[in-house]
Order: sequence, then C-alpha cells, then structure tokens
Amino acid sequence: MSYDATRDRVEHYFDRTATQTWERLTSDAPVSGIRATVRAGRDRMRAVMLGQLPDDLTGCRILDAGCGTGAKAVALAERGAEVVAVDIAPEIIKIAEARCPDHLRRRITFTAGDMMDPAHGSFDHAVAMDSMIYYDDATLVSLLKANERRIRGKFIFTLAPKTPLLMAMFRVGKLFPRADRSPVMVPHNTHKLANDLRIAGVHGRLAEVERVTSGFYISQCLRFGGRP
Repeated sequence: MSYDATRDRVEHYFDRTATQTWERLTSDAPVSGIRATVRAGRDRMRAVMLGQLPDDLTGCRILDAGCGTGAKAVALAERGAEVVAVDIAPEIIKIAEARCPDHLRRRITFTAGDMMDPAHGSFDHAVAMDSMIYYDDATLVSLLKANERRIRGKFIFTLAPKTPLLMAMFRVGKLFPRADRSPVMVPHNTHKLANDLRIAGVHGRLAEVERVTSGFYISQCLRFGGRP
C-alpha cells in the first residue's frame, strides 16, 4: 500500500474511530490492564527517545512527526527546542493544543497534516514515536532518503520488531472488537532495512537503540543519521 493510502487510513482511524480512546490512554485516567501496559510501554519509549537528544536543545528546531497528544513536544520545548509538532489527525491536534502549558505555547507549533511534508522545512533533529509503524520497507526507505538532507542531526523513530512474540500477540489482537484495534502495523527486521537503505544509496547510518516490551506494547527505537 502506498504512503498516501496508508496515511489516509491512519488519519481515518485516529481522527474518527479512536480519538477518545487515545485521549484517555495518554492521560492519567484509569484504563484496563492491557491498556495500562501499553501506557507504561509508551512512557518508557518516550523516555528512551528523549534520551537520545541533548538535555539542552536551546536554538534547535525539532520535528515531532506524529506528535499525538503532545507529551513529547512539550518535553522537547521544556529543553529549549523550537518544536514543529505534526499529526495527521486534526482532533488529536486539538487535544495536544489544549494540553500544552501556556508558558511553552510560543515554542511549539501544532499542525494537522502530513508529518513528512517538505513544507515544514528543515530540522536539527526529528522524532517519530509509533507513527512510522504502518509502512513497509520500500516506503520507509523512500521516506528516509527524502528526509536525509532535511534532518541535519538525528532522526529517532520506532518500528515494530519482527519477533515471534509480537506476531503471536498481533494475531490475538485481531480477535478484539474492531473499535479497539489500530491500523495494521508492519513488523520490520532492522538489518534488512539497513541493507535496503544501503542499496538505495542512503548514506545515513541506521542503529538500534532499545527495544521496549510492556504487555501488548512491543516497539524498537532506532536512530538514523547523526553520530552515536
């Protein structure tokens, strides 16, 4: 499936089907046991990703690609960054704007639209947490190649690792009611993706950072470009 078609499918899910679910999941409100593990896993992954960037980001322009309800954008702005926070779902962006602390509003530009739109400009670093997990290898190679020059430093993002445990959980997840399921993610092998990038002439280095496993949440943090 093409990037545009997958992007539109993700927009439909998050902007129409799952807005309230994600608003609750990313808050402090009580959630079910399964969703609590997902919340804990996402919190851990956010910390891992932020740990890849300097504590002082003053003067840095950072793209939060697929910003969701804005927790990561706020954390980056607290470090002094100027953040362009983009999400495909306008209703999710409304939640992010409402949650943004007043003293950080001037540092964060929330935008509903394509997270990889060249119109957003160039950046010192970029982060994309669980927003690239729906795309196949060929699409990821195209995205990374197209953005290699736009992102001068590190591009920190996550993918679903191709593991027996994840695939088993994914099959179980398909038994849940449709309203409880996100769009289909695509499991990846990091070594294969890195090889595909080399074949495509992409110069940036792809490196594994950390895998987070928390109940039904299994995600691999990767670093592209920049130096370790």
